[in-house]
Amino acid sequence: MIRVYTEIEQGNKWLRKYQGCQPIFGCILGFTHTGLIPGISAAGATPTDRQYTCLADVEFLYNGPQAQPEYSLPPLNAGASPVIITKAVIDALNIPLYLFNAGLLKQPTVPTIDLGGAPANCLTSGNALDIKTVKHLLEQGWNWGAKLASEAENSYIILGECVVGGTTTALAVLLGLGITATGKVNSSHPQCNHTQKLAVVQQGLQASGRNFLSTASDPLQLVAAVGDPMQIVVAAMAMAASLKVGVMLAGGTQMLAVYALMQALAKKSGLLWLPENIVVGTTRWVAEDATGDTVGLAREIGFVPLMATQLSFADSCYPQLQAYERGYVKEGVGGGGCAIAAYLYRNWSQAQLLEAIEYLFRRLQRFSFQ
Repeated sequence: MIRVYTEIEQGNKWLRKYQGCQPIFGCILGFTHTGLIPGISAAGATPTDRQYTCLADVEFLYNGPQAQPEYSLPPLNAGASPVIITKAVIDALNIPLYLFNAGLLKQPTVPTIDLGGAPANCLTSGNALDIKTVKHLLEQGWNWGAKLASEAENSYIILGECVVGGTTTALAVLLGLGITATGKVNSSHPQCNHTQKLAVVQQGLQASGRNFLSTASDPLQLVAAVGDPMQIVVAAMAMAASLKVGVMLAGGTQMLAVYALMQALAKKSGLLWLPENIVVGTTRWVAEDATGDTVGLAREIGFVPLMATQLSFADSCYPQLQAYERGYVKEGVGGGGCAIAAYLYRNWSQAQLLEAIEYLFRRLQRFSFQ
């Protein structure tokens, strides 16, 4: 149910170490106006829908299916929100849940830990976040990483994200760090919109007026120019937590960008971390996406163990879940990492995991038709 794609020996060692352990799940919520660019993301059928995607996902993650949610899961061109995977696993395995607001347009309707961040401007501005905000979020992430590590003694932390447009800000950070990421990132579209993403990123990097490829460049300034609030929080959380426990960065392109950011922070800012305690966990829909090159990107970053759940929706009775097999949605809200945890903790089979997800989806549909 789990395949390790890069740094195989290190990845398998990590899996053996945390077999049978109950993890803690932290989901970091953020917003970037980049996600409202027409066509940039499929995590919501329209730019208006995408303003509320994160709010709906976190409400569902906390409450599950409801008759009258404040924010319904947004309509998609195809598929269903990956939060359904995450919620099914968290409920079944009774995984402790922490929700962090790193910078949203509106306050969520469920309890979250407010980190005092801000939503990011569109990265095309070259001025996505105030540098003071980035430094504040770095400090908050570090403090909370240490706190979560104390709660997850002898186990590991799963860090997921919910940021619409986040694969584009990920590309911006990767390119700004000098990593050859063009054509390698993923998206929620069945065919990744590489040309659009690259044009947006190049505009932002140019507008920033900085040469980030310079050896003296500051990764915090890079995030401030073209990043999003989730990235710096997760980087700091993971680095701090890795000093005591295991960490799984639950996501694809976005978490690979966070891993690259951690490398830069360790090199430029002298922040301590134990990279051998950190892996990136995603879905096979991301890892094997033929319209990107996730494995090649992980190798380009270097020394990052990339693994993926082998969960399949091919035999699902629901067309919305079958859509994943055609390249829609693929990942998000820590879905891949939670699916990996289901196997690690309870040794779940494909059939057991699919049954839990379909049971939750069936409950959601009952409310939808009331």
